[in-house]
Amino acid sequence: MADCSVLPESLLRRLEKADDGLNSLEVAGALGVDHQLVVGAVKSLQSLGEVIQAEQRSSKHWELTEEGKEVVDNGSHEARVFTAVPLEGLLQSELMKLPSGKVGFSKAMSNKWIQLDKNAEGGPRIYRAVDSITDSVREKLHLLRDGKEDAMDDKEKNELKKRKLLAEVNIKTYWITRGSAFTTSVTKQETDLTPEMIASGSWRDKNFKAYNFDALGVIPECGHLHPLMKVRTQFRQIFLEMGFTEMPTNNFIESSFWNFDSLFQPQQHPARDQHDTFFLEDPAEATNFPMDYLARVKKVHSEGGYGSQGYKYDWKIKEAKKNILRTHTTAVSSRMLYQLAQQGNFTPVKYFSIDRVFRNETLDATHLAEFHQIEGVVADYGLTLGDLMGVLHQFFTKLGITKLRFKPAYNPYTEPSMEVFSYHEGLKKWVEVGNSGIFRPEMLLPMGLPEGVSVIAWGLSLERPTMIKYGINNIRELVGHKVNLQMVYDSPICRLDS
Repeated sequence: MADCSVLPESLLRRLEKADDGLNSLEVAGALGVDHQLVVGAVKSLQSLGEVIQAEQRSSKHWELTEEGKEVVDNGSHEARVFTAVPLEGLLQSELMKLPSGKVGFSKAMSNKWIQLDKNAEGGPRIYRAVDSITDSVREKLHLLRDGKEDAMDDKEKNELKKRKLLAEVNIKTYWITRGSAFTTSVTKQETDLTPEMIASGSWRDKNFKAYNFDALGVIPECGHLHPLMKVRTQFRQIFLEMGFTEMPTNNFIESSFWNFDSLFQPQQHPARDQHDTFFLEDPAEATNFPMDYLARVKKVHSEGGYGSQGYKYDWKIKEAKKNILRTHTTAVSSRMLYQLAQQGNFTPVKYFSIDRVFRNETLDATHLAEFHQIEGVVADYGLTLGDLMGVLHQFFTKLGITKLRFKPAYNPYTEPSMEVFSYHEGLKKWVEVGNSGIFRPEMLLPMGLPEGVSVIAWGLSLERPTMIKYGINNIRELVGHKVNLQMVYDSPICRLDS
């Protein structure tokens, strides 16, 4: 075994005596070391300049598998089965209990070494069909182990490969020749120019290692943003570029009044049931409401008003007081529009928010119980559904999603209403990414907003557009305990979409 620390010099001395060149694999065999150590020595010598020349070559080589080595030691499976069968025969059930029974039985039968008597007493019985056998499989593997693979043709090798007794290995070797600056002594190159070298002038006699300007360097240790956070930042930047103002969304807990009643959503609506909404036990109820506004909301629900007949039911403040985990950020939009109405002189506004909402959903590939909602609201005189579609197209185009569809829908607080779909290339289908519409007068006028003011609004998912952009097919691979942290590490800092 050669000393690994002197491998480069040993390689140089052998190269000096060689007439033509050296094969790195043959050198490894001659020195009794692993081939990778010789490859390391070659690369080390290459870094010194033109000391050696190394040409990488590829060659295929046959090696015995672990099962193949076992066959060489103990014989093939079919030979072992033949040996295990005595002259008086053996029950098939007993033969199958042997380690080589199942594999060896079929091979020995095809070789006609054994025969099966299905009508024997006590059950099917195996008998020898010949007096002696030649274990050709074992002999062929012996030849390969001894380096005589040329004695076998490709058909025989492939047959043994199918039986997983042989494996074809692609070996990369180096053909090493002397370089223009060949020498048998290795002088360590300097990697740093020190102040002492400059002061003494010794740098003139030093051999410095050349800089590798193609080296990538060490990746700095740092945190990595989750794809959701990257797309959220991108959404936020798009909103800001379009002139929107961000709404405060720091209250995950909302009263049913702001989450449902202020949006003209009736108290008997299915979305307010426990199977769709998370209700709080403590504190179970909210207490602080603008009472004059609450009275107007109660009237429009129970009696109608502002050109509407309402829902004609007994509106109860007890239902409105119930605290919940907000089911949408439209509750925040409702608060902001109410504050806008209290200013006196109306001014057009564009609001947005991106934050978490909670729904009692059944988890599947596209649904979570906790997710992010992107909310956009534009309030001005004379806005139409065309304005809403135009804003959504502009918004998604900036994000890089151009395949959009709009489908008529029903919402208690918008009329007309539309669902927004985007095509998911991974799932190969259209996926709903949000809902939109124009807020109803029964919602806006009780707040105190002037007649003629229209408010277009939309709520979009953050998770589903992220899945589309990153090609993720299951939302549980994006959020939750199944998240692949390597995906977070590998995802780019930014994307340059064409």
